[in-house]
Amino acid sequence: MSIRNGLPALDLLVGFESAARHLSFTKAGDELYLTQSAVSRQIKELEDQLGVALFERRNRALALNEAVQQFYAAAAQVLTTMRAATDRLRTSSGKRRPLSVTTTNSFAALWLIPRLSGFTEAHPEVDVRITAQTRVQDLERDGLDVALRHGPASLAGPNATRLFGEKVFPVCSPKLMRDKKRPLREPGDLKYHCLLQYDDPDGRHPWLHWKTWLEVERIADLRPAGTLSFSGYEQIIPAALAGHGVALGRSPLVKDLLSSKELVAPFTTTADPARAYFAIVAKNAAARPEVAAFVDWLKREAAKR
Repeated sequence: MSIRNGLPALDLLVGFESAARHLSFTKAGDELYLTQSAVSRQIKELEDQLGVALFERRNRALALNEAVQQFYAAAAQVLTTMRAATDRLRTSSGKRRPLSVTTTNSFAALWLIPRLSGFTEAHPEVDVRITAQTRVQDLERDGLDVALRHGPASLAGPNATRLFGEKVFPVCSPKLMRDKKRPLREPGDLKYHCLLQYDDPDGRHPWLHWKTWLEVERIADLRPAGTLSFSGYEQIIPAALAGHGVALGRSPLVKDLLSSKELVAPFTTTADPARAYFAIVAKNAAARPEVAAFVDWLKREAAKR
């Protein structure tokens, strides 16, 4: 296929930029909500248009030669410029630009969304768009305004706003506490119960593992009555509410459920994973008054006890 006006198709550049940045068709597909084969077809079409092979395959890994690296840098800059220009055009046309927020599924479901009406009622003129996923997105490149992220302070960045820290401790439905045949008076009593486990085969979130908590309590050899594993933390808490077992609660995310007594904490001991929740604002969104208002609202909500 020939190139019109000497330029490749923009949609093909989007796929190439993502694949080149990740050096992975699979990761590019995850980012763009495409299959790996769809990304591969886009790259092949772009290579046909350019008459150049874009990726070198080395020991089952992808690489870019120097000329393609320069093409990648130019493509990335073009896409960033186009996104910024698109936002400015929409704003100048009088069309309301949404306030775009990215965060994790669990934080969105268990903390942000239950409180969000407090912001939207105070600012009905602001349209809010929430993107919830585990992948960390680039705010400027992906056209996002605010990221709500969880991690150590060292990775949050100098301009991040700390919202609150986190403590991890067992929680369960009150009805489990009333079961006289299966007591829950001390951590060792967990052997009578099913533990609701976060499925993390790569071990990227050790602070959410029962294994870690049990080691801290010096009962690493405890064998529970059973386990139920879930791919997302936002699935674990509904399972705990339904009485399916004991979960590891995360202090900001289960705070309201503890206050309403829908969940209870059977023990007083907690673990502190030395991580916190932060609000990070995109550089190109920092001057927008609705973004500042949203961050101020977040800080007020986070300060409530």
